[in-house]
Amino acid sequence: MAARAYWKGHLRLSLVSIGIELYSAAMSSRRLALHQIHKPSGKRIRYQKTAPGVGPVDKDEIVKGFEVGKDEYVILEPDELDEIKLESKHTIDLVQFVDQCEIDPRYFEKPYYVVPEDSDVAEEGFAVIRDALREAGKTGLGQMAVRGRDSIVAIRPCGEGLLLETLRYAEEIRESDAIFEDIPEVDPDEEMLDLALELIERKSAPFEADAFKSQYSSAMRELIEQKRKKGKVTAASDEEIADGDNVIDLMDALKKSVSKDKKKSSSRRKSSSSKKSAKKRKAS
Repeated sequence: MAARAYWKGHLRLSLVSIGIELYSAAMSSRRLALHQIHKPSGKRIRYQKTAPGVGPVDKDEIVKGFEVGKDEYVILEPDELDEIKLESKHTIDLVQFVDQCEIDPRYFEKPYYVVPEDSDVAEEGFAVIRDALREAGKTGLGQMAVRGRDSIVAIRPCGEGLLLETLRYAEEIRESDAIFEDIPEVDPDEEMLDLALELIERKSAPFEADAFKSQYSSAMRELIEQKRKKGKVTAASDEEIADGDNVIDLMDALKKSVSKDKKKSSSRRKSSSSKKSAKKRKAS
């Protein structure tokens, strides 16, 4: 089944306007969702809307409200909410450009792929904006209004297309000072710091998302499949638990980590050398 566009409209850079389509870049359907089930009957639990001291209430009697104090709410009627809803705008204006690394990761909310609409004009204009952003190393900023609300958006090159990410507003970000203020100031031992730096350097590599797998999701899928096929579950053996249960010296841990990584690197080099020698012997 072909992907369905989340939004269709225009991307505008000054006087250049091109037709675009947005497609969600995340697949929430891939997450495993568990439901509450009534075990004796096997039926799914459903929730009924109730009010304390009143009991079950009709859907037509429910309105939205904002809490201003304990059990005190400002009631907002549906027509009042409709009045302040923003009309969906079908144009995203790029009004500012920043370096790609300048946006604090805390602001990123949801990613979308951006593609040009099916027309020669849109495709050419799309390529111009994409390649200009790539060459300048910049991310374009703008705003879009969808389903009654507006969002800041950041647009940058992504392969042959563009990636649009909705951003949180500043007021939605919790300040870190209050969270971090109780962390004591500590001057790390220089030798320990050097060992940590060496370990980081040895383990540095390009990011590849496929290298990381969710052990929980895999175990859950296996469990579900076992239950589905056999109606029983075999207990999985515990994985080898790291020495983290026994508190050990930090310096010793860093040294062991570096040493262990050196051995792995040496083993990989020997293995690679052996393979090359075997190929040479085979070729001769």
